[in-house]
Amino acid sequence: MTYCVGMKLDRGLIFMSDTRTNAGLDNISVFSKMRNWSGPGERAIVLLSAGNLATTQAVSSLLDERIRTPKPGQPTLHSTGSMFQTAQLIGSVVKEVIRDAAPGGQNADAFGASFILGGQIKGEEPRLFYIYPEGNFIESSADTPFFQIGEHKYGKPILVRAYEREMSVDQAIKLLLVSFDSTLKSNLSVGLPLDLQIYNKDSFNLEAQRRFERNDPYYVAISEGWGAALKDAFHQLPSLD
Repeated sequence: MTYCVGMKLDRGLIFMSDTRTNAGLDNISVFSKMRNWSGPGERAIVLLSAGNLATTQAVSSLLDERIRTPKPGQPTLHSTGSMFQTAQLIGSVVKEVIRDAAPGGQNADAFGASFILGGQIKGEEPRLFYIYPEGNFIESSADTPFFQIGEHKYGKPILVRAYEREMSVDQAIKLLLVSFDSTLKSNLSVGLPLDLQIYNKDSFNLEAQRRFERNDPYYVAISEGWGAALKDAFHQLPSLD
């Protein structure tokens, strides 16, 4: 299983994903579920993935291959004119990969994958999209400022309660770590390390990703601090008369 979040802030975009993949309790591996592409001063694109690992890797590889060997009239992640067109491109590649993986009417659901796409192309604001396994997609809005894919139910309550569009990047990182820590403690199919990517609005630059390992001092401080704070809050709640 997987847990990934893409979040829109006034200051830009922030992304986090776990790295666990498993085909049973005795077959657990670590794979990054975050990819990015950039053109300095012109575009910055981040893609998170959940679902069938072969499908998600094939989608990323095909996107890379079309950048390396472009064909006339065929768009690439370096040539799309907007993030909407980028979402269309990735959606079409998702449909192509699943169609090729499930020929002759095989069950395509087994090859399904979903994606969170975010970034900015010069001339427009940062944008965030949710791409479904069928290749269609939706865009974030004021009412839906973040997207989750994978095992999202345990980490969603804190996002709904504490998210504020004007919050700082530091606050957003704390919020995401609490969300992921809640998920890690509730579901063994989501696991460390965690990958973090920050995109600052109008920078068109993707700084190096940050990875949180199990013994990362900041992650440990957030995890232990949040647990202690919840216990304190619980004990301060009024008792039933």
